[in-house]
Amino acid sequence: MGASSAPLLPPATMAESTVTVASPADFHVHLRQGELAEVVTKHVRQGGFALAYVMPNLKPPITNTEQALLYKAQLQAIDPAVEYLMTLYLSPELTPSEIRKAAHAGIVGVKSYPRGVTTNSEGGIESYEAYYPVFAAMEEVGMVLNLHGEVPSSAAANTCVLNAEPAFLPHLRKLHAQFPKLRIVLEHATTRAAVECVKSLGDTVACTITAHHLALTVDDWAGQSWHFCKPVAKYPDDRAALWEVVKEGHPRFFLGSDSAPHPADTKATSTPTQPCAAGVYTSPILLPLVADLLESFGALDKLEGFVSTHGRDFYRRPVTEGDRHVVLERASHKVIGIEGYGSGATHVVPFWAGKEIGWEIVEEKAEGS
Repeated sequence: MGASSAPLLPPATMAESTVTVASPADFHVHLRQGELAEVVTKHVRQGGFALAYVMPNLKPPITNTEQALLYKAQLQAIDPAVEYLMTLYLSPELTPSEIRKAAHAGIVGVKSYPRGVTTNSEGGIESYEAYYPVFAAMEEVGMVLNLHGEVPSSAAANTCVLNAEPAFLPHLRKLHAQFPKLRIVLEHATTRAAVECVKSLGDTVACTITAHHLALTVDDWAGQSWHFCKPVAKYPDDRAALWEVVKEGHPRFFLGSDSAPHPADTKATSTPTQPCAAGVYTSPILLPLVADLLESFGALDKLEGFVSTHGRDFYRRPVTEGDRHVVLERASHKVIGIEGYGSGATHVVPFWAGKEIGWEIVEEKAEGS
């Protein structure tokens, strides 16, 4: 949907030694704030991406236009070469008039976090009906609603991290029925149920998939804090559903990395009273990692659609003539370092550290060069 993309370079085949991707775009990334932002924001470009759709769950969260524009300016000061698309945090302070103001200022979306389900979501929502006037204004001005698709764990309701996503899907169906012209993105899907739900809905509903959920299942994070994130990776059949929809090349499913950096000491340790941090950090290696993973299940020819054109078309940010293209080349025995980046409170270690990766970025070039 949206404007059509400019003519692109031919897709790669598995036999080729290089792959060229037009203007990769990450439609879900956490860039944090302060000194940590200084370290991790540069990794968007390092990982091969020209566009970052930035999450608003800072401390305090980004809840109005002025805060979003200030945050954008701070990110641009760190790396002006990336296009940052900004979002607001859905909260009681958000009004229809603020939505119109935000849209006029170029802010693209609003992110909904159910209360307490992930990092910095203590101020998340408990009921959507109260926000219907906000959603109506978003539908009117063309903003996107981004949904963290889980319900809070509840012993009474028999919900936990393993079934929180399927339990959320009736909310998605109801929102789409109530606001059929509102563009909605179900973020970081992890289950077959979520894939089938999004496919069954209209063209205004899309879905992001992370790199790490294409790699992990329950066994990979149970006992391994570096693989722990929310939503958690699920069963092998759920991962297979993600593989299948990517391999299909479905235009409403695209990359949103949910790359979420945490200081290494908070990822590596927990205590009797404090769990390890939830989040997987993929930004520095993102495009080579996605290429490696897609090739592993026979979908390398779908790489450009998944990391660029599908998401850009849904968000009405199509690839245009003159956009940069990233060239990947097959790598031999390349291992992702375990040393990470930064130090102390800004020390972060990427996903896949210590493992071989089959692709590396060798060049960026303008179209036609």
